[in-house]
Amino acid sequence: MSSDEEDDEKLPGEGGEGKEVYPYGEYEGARDENLDRHGFGSALLPNGDIYEGNYYHGKRHGNGTYCFKNGARYKGNWRKGLKHGKGEFLYPDGTRYVGDWKKDFKHGQGIYYYVNGDTYEGCWYKGWRHGLGTYTFKKVNVTHFGTWKEGRMDGPGIYNYPQYRYHGNFERNLPKGPGCFTFNAKYMQHGFYINMRDPAFDYVGVEDLGLDEGDHPTEVEDRGNPRGIVPIWRARAITEYKAELLPREPVPVPVHESEESLLDIIDYLQRQYDKAGGADEEENRTVPSPVPLDLQLDIPDIDFDNL
Repeated sequence: MSSDEEDDEKLPGEGGEGKEVYPYGEYEGARDENLDRHGFGSALLPNGDIYEGNYYHGKRHGNGTYCFKNGARYKGNWRKGLKHGKGEFLYPDGTRYVGDWKKDFKHGQGIYYYVNGDTYEGCWYKGWRHGLGTYTFKKVNVTHFGTWKEGRMDGPGIYNYPQYRYHGNFERNLPKGPGCFTFNAKYMQHGFYINMRDPAFDYVGVEDLGLDEGDHPTEVEDRGNPRGIVPIWRARAITEYKAELLPREPVPVPVHESEESLLDIIDYLQRQYDKAGGADEEENRTVPSPVPLDLQLDIPDIDFDNL
C-alpha cells in the first residue's frame, strides 16, 4: 500500500469510503513494482463495500464503480481516491445525482433527481446548489430558474406557474422585495414581498428562527427555509406588459479558484515533469422541496376586460 494512502485517515467531501485499514480487504487485479494496487482490479473492503475499477499506485484513479453495503452506488471517475470528474451516484432511497464531481463533492454542472419526482439541474459548488440552476416541482408543475447560493435560492429568480410567472428577488429560499407577476406576456401586476413571522408558528424556545440551520455542506444539499417566516405579497399596480419593467434577470455566481486548486495544478505539473525525466459510507440525504408551494399567494382577481 502506498505511503500516501497510509496518511489518509479519512476522505473529505461527501463521505468517501475512507482509508483501507489493515487487513485491507480482499483484492484481485494488477499491481505495480511496489505491490500497490495499480491498473484494473476489484476489491472487497473490510467494511463490506465493493470497488471494481482502475487504481493508480494504490489509490482509486480513473473509471470505477463503488458499491456501498447500504445499497448506494457511485459509478464514474476517480482521482487520488476521491470522486472527481463525471459520475453518477445512486442513493439507497432512489434519489440520483448525475454530473460533475471534485474531491468527493458535487461540483460543476449536474442534475439531482429527488425521490418525490422533483429535479434540480444547474451549477454545484462544494456540494451545494450554487450558481444558475432550475428546480422543478413535479407535483404542482412549477419551475424556479434563478441564482442559488450555498443550497438556497438567493438572488434574482423566476417562478414559472402554469398560468403566470413571478419575477423578483429571493433571499434564503423565500421571495423578498420588489417584483411582479406577468400574465401571458400581456399584463403585469407590480408589488413587493415582505417576510413576516408566521402567527401559527410556535416560537417558544426558538432563539434565531433557524435562519442558518444546516451550515455544514456535508450534512444536506438543501439548507431549507427559515423557520417561522412566511412571504406576504403586497400588490401595488397593474400595467400592460413591458419587458423593460421586469426585474433584473438571474446571473451566474462568480467562483474563485481556491489555493487548494492551484496546489493541485502545481502538483500535476510536477508529476508531468518527473515523468518526463525518468471508507465511511455516503449518507442518504433526502432533500425536501426548497419552497412550500402549497402556500397560497395573495393575488387579487383581475378583470382584464375593464382595464
